[in-house]
Amino acid sequence: MKKEKADKAQEKETDQRKQAIDAALGQIEKQFGKGSIMRLGADTRMAEMNVVSTGSLDLDIALGIGGFPSGRIVEIYGPESSGKTTLTLSAIAETQKKGGIAAFIDAEHALDPSYAKKLGVNVDDLLVAQPDNGEEALEICESLVRSNAIDLIVIDSVAALVPKAEIEGDMGDSHMGLQARLMSQALRKLTGTIAKSNTTVIFINQIRMKIGVMFGSPETTTGGNALKFYASIRLDIRRIETLKEKEEPVGNRVRVKVVKNKCAPPFRQAEFDIMYANGINRESSLIDLAVRHDLVAKAGSWYSYGGEKIGQGKEQVRNFFLENPDIAFKIENQVRDLNGLPLMDQAKIQTREVKSIERDPKETKETKSKQPVSFSTEAEGDVAVGE
Repeated sequence: MKKEKADKAQEKETDQRKQAIDAALGQIEKQFGKGSIMRLGADTRMAEMNVVSTGSLDLDIALGIGGFPSGRIVEIYGPESSGKTTLTLSAIAETQKKGGIAAFIDAEHALDPSYAKKLGVNVDDLLVAQPDNGEEALEICESLVRSNAIDLIVIDSVAALVPKAEIEGDMGDSHMGLQARLMSQALRKLTGTIAKSNTTVIFINQIRMKIGVMFGSPETTTGGNALKFYASIRLDIRRIETLKEKEEPVGNRVRVKVVKNKCAPPFRQAEFDIMYANGINRESSLIDLAVRHDLVAKAGSWYSYGGEKIGQGKEQVRNFFLENPDIAFKIENQVRDLNGLPLMDQAKIQTREVKSIERDPKETKETKSKQPVSFSTEAEGDVAVGE
């Protein structure tokens, strides 16, 4: 009897609390608008996280969600010429392949259109801004985010976001903490708008050395500490090896550490090749992942798939994948399935021609003279990997 009374009293109290919560929710929505508060399970926008592929399958796996998350801030930092800009241009190319719109805020005034085109970027559709100061750059970024029409914005770089007061001042003037305050204010304003518009914003950053550090790493990033807190993902990219072909440098092998990740487990690593001629080498990453997951067997320098040898050395296997896109597609989908990533669409397979970065020895002086050195998108010369 006492138990029944206690149960009824508890049910009555639960109903009263539910009514009080509903009344509070109604009042909040009336005051701040519909959707200002809701139950997490009912918010499909938060439940489903869209991603932008990085262009590197190994890095997509290391990030745990298949790429850069939409509606979040990402920071990529590392030494000079480590592949920072190349990685962002690769992400822009992947965004454009899906029909998305991307913007590049070039605060460093160093974007090479011909190199971007080689990485697969549609330069005709890419929005580019070259602002005069940091305030202008961040205001452009805010306007683009508020338009709700941009899928990816890249800011290159935080170090080049010079405050207006510093530009208007004299050389040698002290402006203590000015850039840090600018970044802190901008990120406070941008974060909420970025989440609502579902835009991915990538900040490229440079590293500096702290003075007088005895223990631990003396490295730090520019622009204060605000970006470290507001960024959902922070990537540390380093060049670990120079790739050579007949003693001639043809690319770099880079290692990316996921220093911070709010969307999946952090501290994972990815290694991939960046070629001077065409950026991130997808086939090379696929070989490494296929061997790691025992989809392709490796004995000495020979690689075999399905019991048949497909090549001796990585370069031969890479060419095999380029000439047989169906097999490469099948292996990539197996790798994706094993790592919980969405599978690729069969219709998107494109047979790519096997290209050498070496110049044609039969090329005449007359032909060369018709190709002047230029920074236009038509230039076909070899270019170095950007930062």
